[in-house]
Amino acid sequence: ECPQLNRAIYSYGERILKDRIKNGSDEVKASAKEDILVFYDQWATNFPVYKKKSQLGDVISKKAQAMLDYQLGDLKTVYNTFDEAFTKDPSSFSNPKHLYNYFKTFYDRYKQNDPEVTTELLFNKYEEISEKFEAESVALAKKSDIILKKEEAGTPLSSREARNKRVYAVNSNAIGTFLSNLDAIIAKEATCENLVPLYKENFDENKGDAIWLKRAASRMDSKECSDDPFFVTLVEALHNLEPSADSAYYLGILNDKGGNSEEALKYYEESIALQTDVYKKAKILLKIANKFKVAGRKSKARSYANKALSFQPSLGRAYLLISNMYASSANNCGDTQFNKRAVYWLAAEMARKAARVDPSLKKIANKTAVSYEGRAPSKTDIFTEGNQGQVIKFNCWISGSVTVPSL
Repeated sequence: ECPQLNRAIYSYGERILKDRIKNGSDEVKASAKEDILVFYDQWATNFPVYKKKSQLGDVISKKAQAMLDYQLGDLKTVYNTFDEAFTKDPSSFSNPKHLYNYFKTFYDRYKQNDPEVTTELLFNKYEEISEKFEAESVALAKKSDIILKKEEAGTPLSSREARNKRVYAVNSNAIGTFLSNLDAIIAKEATCENLVPLYKENFDENKGDAIWLKRAASRMDSKECSDDPFFVTLVEALHNLEPSADSAYYLGILNDKGGNSEEALKYYEESIALQTDVYKKAKILLKIANKFKVAGRKSKARSYANKALSFQPSLGRAYLLISNMYASSANNCGDTQFNKRAVYWLAAEMARKAARVDPSLKKIANKTAVSYEGRAPSKTDIFTEGNQGQVIKFNCWISGSVTVPSL
């Protein structure tokens, strides 16, 4: 009777209907399934705003997810409902599972040879949704970094902050999981063999569109297609149209490929300087760190990874990068077999840091740490050497030290 009285009508109403669908008799289930889509329409009409913020995208995406979960519409109808949510209110359409299924329904239509879903549209939709994932990840990182800095300063967290930390960890895991699933789907289609002809075919039509050029260059770079001559065409067009942090970064890649490392470094530094958003700056720095790692310039790679962490303390992938480089250098650091293996303690420490600052990496980072700890000297080795508590210094590029654990 009072559909606009309180949001609780809808939050509790949703729970009740879902419970009836899950646990009710066949008759109750059928009735609840008929009601639930109408219910979401009423929610969107009567309570589209909560605490002065639109929740329309969230509500409509809930409807689309219900259609998917309970088989209440064909693939195109489900996709169109997700698309309506994203088009009308992308800001509140932030549920990682819903975002993933938004793309998955589009991909499934593509695999069914739906004439309305071309390869070009599929890649565009992937870029659009992955950019939304990235935006949600950055928003979460900003909140997490505030808490992380407080913890590192030794300041106790309030009960609210401790609760928020747990929520951020859950959300970070969800974003990481569904984004990985998204990437796994597109990886089947986004090969250099598919990308290069597609982008060549559409280049003339889009060479004045900076967003299209950025996305095409980004996709070719991430799929290691930057050796193709067409990558040069893309990058030059982008830089001429809109000199930016992105275009400078890609010019750095081109110079790297051409063996001009000093010129490449100049463009990389220009890319960092042009980027004003600290989280995007961190992302560029990590990309550059990875490029140096691949080139075998580990000290330079670590330097850029640490710079990335200075802008985004929760960037666990930077710690994992350093961890992996330490581990791969074990045989080249240390003058004895024991000291060489001691490098793995440092590698494990970096992996543990990755797990601590980035919950989405916790599983893989802890697994990595355990693996490296297994390669480090054992308690028996320490007892045999009689060097517990001693400091081992590394004179290689690592230039650090580690204290042998006590027995």
